[in-house]
Amino acid sequence: MSIYALPDLPYDHAALEPYISGEIMELHHDKHHATYVKGINTAVEQLAEAREKGSFETLSTLEKNFAFHLGGHVNHSVFWANMSPDGGDRPTGDLAARLDEDFGSFDAFRAHFQAVALGVQGSGWSVLAWDLVAQRTYVVQHFDHQGNLPMCLVPLLVLDMWEHAYYLQYHNDKATFVEQWWNVVSWADVQERYARAAAQTTGLILP
Repeated sequence: MSIYALPDLPYDHAALEPYISGEIMELHHDKHHATYVKGINTAVEQLAEAREKGSFETLSTLEKNFAFHLGGHVNHSVFWANMSPDGGDRPTGDLAARLDEDFGSFDAFRAHFQAVALGVQGSGWSVLAWDLVAQRTYVVQHFDHQGNLPMCLVPLLVLDMWEHAYYLQYHNDKATFVEQWWNVVSWADVQERYARAAAQTTGLILP
């Protein structure tokens, strides 16, 4: 039985135009994200089968598949909600104050976030995350969907820099894609994620 399910988009495929085309959104959500959902459910089933049989020869591969597809599913689920046809501008309130404190200003945060996005080699993500240990935000880069990810970080804002996220519309002009993407960022969603994350205790046993 499938554990993970493809979430519905909170808007129509074409709702983010002209910044992200409806064709890209349809392929990205309905095909690419669906593939990660299928992959994580398959990985869970295969891990269970390996335990039942006591056959762990392929465990390393199964664990990598599990991490890759679950990372893809989680990242994309946040990505869709992070965007809105009513997005853009800049954050206000507690989130704005937090970014000022951790990065110096919103403009400094945005420059840092963009540099991380444009520095992706191959496939990856730029991520604004909340550190449950330090109780502050960081910008980090994910390789593929999950590599280079500290376990104490909660994603608040994510930008997909895989080619399937932009190539049909922007071709190899990643910089323009990133610039245009800010027009659809839903700061209300990011603020809500920040408020929930900041209210959490770490759950970690640290010295």
